[in-house]
Amino acid sequence: MLIASKSKIEVERMKLQLSKEFEMKELGEACKILGMEIHQDKLIGKVWLSLRAYLQKELKKFRVDGSTKPVSTSLAPHFKISAKLCSKSNEEWKYMMKVPYSSAVGGLMYTMVCTRTDISLVVSMVSRYMHDPHRSHC
Repeated sequence: MLIASKSKIEVERMKLQLSKEFEMKELGEACKILGMEIHQDKLIGKVWLSLRAYLQKELKKFRVDGSTKPVSTSLAPHFKISAKLCSKSNEEWKYMMKVPYSSAVGGLMYTMVCTRTDISLVVSMVSRYMHDPHRSHC
């Protein structure tokens, strides 16, 4: 269980209440929860979450290397996808059966919900084609 508060007194009070009902042990400061790294700057009182390790693992899983170009906006103006691009030929359909499209979109959704709400528009767009994705959707 992770207990967080601005007040150390409140944290201690909560731990005391819980210890009356449950067997507990102190594990120290949390540095990771649900795959998210917890970072904090005690001088300015700021806490933030990071999915860096998770995202690096996901990129490796989908063979995305360091040669990809970052984009400053979450959706480039020239980026257009549509249902017209969905698989038509048997060859295209067989190729896309080997692509873990829904797994990649699921990873993006987890990232979006946990730490990167700025990618919600893109995730919304690519998730529309999970039933029949085309190469260009990837």
